[in-house]
Amino acid sequence: MKSDFLLAITQLSAEKNLPKEVVFRVVESALVSAYKKDSFADENISVKIHPATGEVKIYRLKTVVETPTDPKKELSLEQALKLNKEAKLGDEVVTEEITPKHAGRIAAQTAKQVVLQRLREAERELVFEEFAGKEGTIVSGIVQRMDPKQITVDLGKAEAILPGTEQVRGERYRIGQRIKVYLMEVSRTSKWPRLIVSRSHRDLLARLLELEIPEVQEGTVEIKSIAREAGSRSKVAVAAKQQGIDPVGSCVGLRGVRIQNIVNELNGERIDIVQWHPETAAFISNALSPAQVLSAELGQGQAATVVVPDRQLSLAIGKEGQNARLAAKLTGWKIDIKSASEAEAEKAAREAERAAQAAAAAPPVEAAAPAEAPAAAVAEAEKVAAVAAEVMPQPVAEAAEPAAAKVEAVPAPTPQPVAEKRAPVETAPPAPKIRFAEDLALPPRVEVNPKKEKKRKTGKPGEEEREKAKAAAKEKKGRKPWMAEVEEQLEDYEYLKGSKQ
Repeated sequence: MKSDFLLAITQLSAEKNLPKEVVFRVVESALVSAYKKDSFADENISVKIHPATGEVKIYRLKTVVETPTDPKKELSLEQALKLNKEAKLGDEVVTEEITPKHAGRIAAQTAKQVVLQRLREAERELVFEEFAGKEGTIVSGIVQRMDPKQITVDLGKAEAILPGTEQVRGERYRIGQRIKVYLMEVSRTSKWPRLIVSRSHRDLLARLLELEIPEVQEGTVEIKSIAREAGSRSKVAVAAKQQGIDPVGSCVGLRGVRIQNIVNELNGERIDIVQWHPETAAFISNALSPAQVLSAELGQGQAATVVVPDRQLSLAIGKEGQNARLAAKLTGWKIDIKSASEAEAEKAAREAERAAQAAAAAPPVEAAAPAEAPAAAVAEAEKVAAVAAEVMPQPVAEAAEPAAAKVEAVPAPTPQPVAEKRAPVETAPPAPKIRFAEDLALPPRVEVNPKKEKKRKTGKPGEEEREKAKAAAKEKKGRKPWMAEVEEQLEDYEYLKGSKQ
């Protein structure tokens, strides 16, 4: 039959959620401290509790030395070998049992306090060991308390702290809400293990991908890098370790079911899955998706220049530069985005600058003498000028004089007479002498001031239309003389223009 002491230990083990062996060690250590304060102050003792019956026994311990100086604590090697054949120098050997019949009140009170203290220490140690192994993973908890600077999350055996810096901007929490958090840090303190959790850490997204996507959990699809702006947008670069697997399609899932579960857990945060590439230029082009990249050039100092179409420049940069910023974090390169027109303009400017530098560096070349105009061309020009002088009226001749004078300034042989070629011109009908349209001085227009008509009330139909027709005919008759003159002059101008062509 089990003793009351053993029943108490079993109940204590169940309440504290501790193994029974741990509780036995704690109680034994507490009894050692209690008996040392009561009856065995100057001796080394040990306490053993029988796990089946709960019987407590106390033993005296002595240390094995070559020459004993304190008989209560030390003994020689020969004496130790009689008690234990495997005894060595420095070992503690049980010499005898010294269990008292009754423990005093002070010893019992001391044992109670020590037991409670050691149980708390054992519980803290157990919690620390449990959560230390979960560091860097996702744990589920319930919001227990909300403070201005932090939120307390109940993880079951322990409480974790969600600082304000690790919360997602825009998320709203309520007491009793169950959330998934990323366990960042587990540390020891004097009272209880300190657990720090996060909702904005980028590894939270990686752990969620492992939970939702079997290929990532199995290792056939590897997550290369993650860039995250918590609550807004994230980019994930993935690569396939096995040939024939589409890494992006595996993460997105059929109709986006897999990635949509993660988006819902992160309260609508947008997630872009891009394919990782061993070539840096191709990886940078993929990282700027959904924008199309025309070219990517790598420079010095982890800097790259990317050219995109003009219509997709804003898409590549993103809202407030978010897309370019996330792509830079994902690749680890500084990305300079330019439109196609801007890149072409810079290229043309560089080529012009190189041409100018090459021209400046080249040796000077002597200027060649101006070539004389061919004699045939000069003669043809003089013929055309002579024909134009005969055919065209006076204004045309005056306008042609500077050109003729310019032709005569060129040194050339004496032109051939053109009198023989005037015969076809004389047979043409003489052109009337008219003025150009810009030289026409039109007489001032005489405005007809219509008389104010008196309102007459007539009941006859069509009388109003007849009155309007009479007024229009009268106005047309007054304008006819000067309009006819203008029309005749314009007709003469058109005739002259046709004859020139």
